[in-house]
Amino acid sequence: MTDLTLYHNPRCSKSRAALQLLEDRGLAPQIVRYLETPPTAGQLTEVLSRLGITARALLRTGEDDYKTLNLAAPELSEADLIAAMVAHPKLIERPILIAGDRAVIGRPPERILEILP
Repeated sequence: MTDLTLYHNPRCSKSRAALQLLEDRGLAPQIVRYLETPPTAGQLTEVLSRLGITARALLRTGEDDYKTLNLAAPELSEADLIAAMVAHPKLIERPILIAGDRAVIGRPPERILEILP
């Protein structure tokens, strides 16, 4: 069985639903409560690589910090956006399931089933 890691926010209904889907299948992922233990820039870069998306695609654009930090500015680099997410982890879309070298954002939560072994 591939190791599973879930970037999880227990206050988020989508994140809780994704965890429930895993548990209903008898799977116990490693839980990363990323708001309490934010990823490093290196870890976030690795997650983005597994997701196959840019940092901009992982941003929660509805968050106040997104507007306050002017993260919509097109001149911001990948490194700038990653640094913003590391400093303000609530900007990171969730939940994220990592299974081996693959990852998926669980929106809707059923998307996590796509990468289960």
